[in-house]
Amino acid sequence: MSEYVTKETFERMKEELQRMKAIDRPAASRAIAEAREKGDLKENAEYDAAKEAQGMLEAKIKQLEGVIANAKIVDTTTIDTSRVSILTRVTITNLATKKTVTYQIVGEKEADLKAGKISASSPIGKGLMGKSKGEVAEVNAPTGVIKFKVEDITI
Repeated sequence: MSEYVTKETFERMKEELQRMKAIDRPAASRAIAEAREKGDLKENAEYDAAKEAQGMLEAKIKQLEGVIANAKIVDTTTIDTSRVSILTRVTITNLATKKTVTYQIVGEKEADLKAGKISASSPIGKGLMGKSKGEVAEVNAPTGVIKFKVEDITI
């Protein structure tokens, strides 16, 4: 599945992958070599732990390589603000509570509720996608249907 990301997030993911390959992978190999030198591998918990850590690191590397390979970089200068889409900031009002909040719609890798960034694949994100100013989005939540009115859409 494609992941929509900003150029900054894409660069950050590439840097993390490079760090894992250049620094973490050799460190894992050294830890295995050090543990191997300590004797009998059948009863060597340190060796088993080092091998397990290496396996987890390799899995993370493969996963991140997949995300980078399928990433779609979104240019903020070409975003249409007439409808809610990836990287737009949308101000919504909960029609039941009258509470107004602003969220930026982002890909899953960038989602951070504390920073006001919600994933386009989240229930609220899905409900808002494609809506224009003044429209009401109905979001299916565990507590029932929540209605949000789109107040504003910006970059």
